[in-house]
Amino acid sequence: MNIKDYKIHNLSAAVSKLNLEPYVLQLEVDGLAIVPPAVTGVSTDAIDTAVALLLADSENITGSAFNLETGPDEELEWPAPAFGLHLGDLKAAGEVGEVTQFQLQSLASRHRVFRNLVINPVALALIEHTMGTQPMLSSSNAFVKWRGKFGYGNNLGLHSDQLHVPTPWGPTAFNANANWCLTEYTKEGGALAFVPGSHRESGRPPADAHERAVAVEAPRGSLVVFHGATWHGAYPRSSPGMRLTLSNYYRHPCIQPQEDVRNGFNPALADDSDNPGLLRQVLGLDHPAPYPTTDNTERVKFGMGWFPHVKGRPAHEISPLIV
Repeated sequence: MNIKDYKIHNLSAAVSKLNLEPYVLQLEVDGLAIVPPAVTGVSTDAIDTAVALLLADSENITGSAFNLETGPDEELEWPAPAFGLHLGDLKAAGEVGEVTQFQLQSLASRHRVFRNLVINPVALALIEHTMGTQPMLSSSNAFVKWRGKFGYGNNLGLHSDQLHVPTPWGPTAFNANANWCLTEYTKEGGALAFVPGSHRESGRPPADAHERAVAVEAPRGSLVVFHGATWHGAYPRSSPGMRLTLSNYYRHPCIQPQEDVRNGFNPALADDSDNPGLLRQVLGLDHPAPYPTTDNTERVKFGMGWFPHVKGRPAHEISPLIV
């Protein structure tokens, strides 16, 4: 496709007002747009605040201090058992290896700076363009990453975020991602990988998709927006230091429950049925999403609650983060 000949239709008033046409064009053609810091309206102070909060939370959770130039001060290991499995089982399945990254979750509850990034006008205008309607937040997470190769493999972990949506997919995104680069993005620094134009292939990535992947390289403070059908993954970080990313993940509002089943149904009542296990599945009582919380202000487990800790130091000795 010749980008010079591509015509954009159905631009929103917000896109026009914010002069975002070049980034909408990137989204239409490549399935991903890189918006420079000067366009987002987000100050350097806001990025600095977000970084400081994430580094502090990382230390509170793992027991090790973190440095942007060098990574964690101490060697980390995964806890065992985790998710009901022993560490050996997870290693055998290829799900656990050297600790090179983890996620911090539920960040909209953490601080005003994260809430403001959720409703950043530039991010929302571009996400709305992919969906054709105002999006709804699904999650607000951060990836804390440092040097190491584990977890990617030759295919770079390429996937599409709307993989559970039946194919073939159309141009409307059922979910979309706004990544805030809190540190510089380079290939050697573990940047996102994506396949340009893959959102128009209407399905999941084939085994050889990584051969067409390119790195998303961008300066600190940039905004990276991509369609839910875009094939993406990440390169391992081969250089010293850290990559911090805030990932605001949005969903299309077309499918909503009419009842608040998760919070309004007493799980004990599932046993009073002909097939308790099936009823629990249909009601979503045991589904990993949404992340469990005790109420709207306290995050005892800080998301899914599986985090690395200082090697040789029992995880239970590191206090959970209470906000």
